[in-house]
Amino acid sequence: MSETVSEPVTLSDSAVKRIATILKKTDGEDSLRISVEGGGCSGFSYKYDLTSEHDAEDFVIEKDGARVLIDQVSLVYLEGSVVDFVDDLMGQSFQIRNPNAVASCGCGTSFTI
Repeated sequence: MSETVSEPVTLSDSAVKRIATILKKTDGEDSLRISVEGGGCSGFSYKYDLTSEHDAEDFVIEKDGARVLIDQVSLVYLEGSVVDFVDDLMGQSFQIRNPNAVASCGCGTSFTI
């Protein structure tokens, strides 16, 4: 019997498309780094940076021209999350559906565990 192994963090199709588009337009950066920092109105906040710097310890997601890096400390807070890209009447933004967050702010960029 084979066991299904799921990734700690996944990307929605819309996030993959948007990240790949952004990376194609950048000069020198080949990855989107997602990290978690202390602060924000709910305790922790998500941070997004374009980078070409990779750490051997980074969790890497690569799919269809998109590459996302997550450091090991941030990965603990993001375990089980889905990174999505939403384009609606409120605007365009990356949103993280984080099952570990017990509360989040209205803008969706900070959360409480």
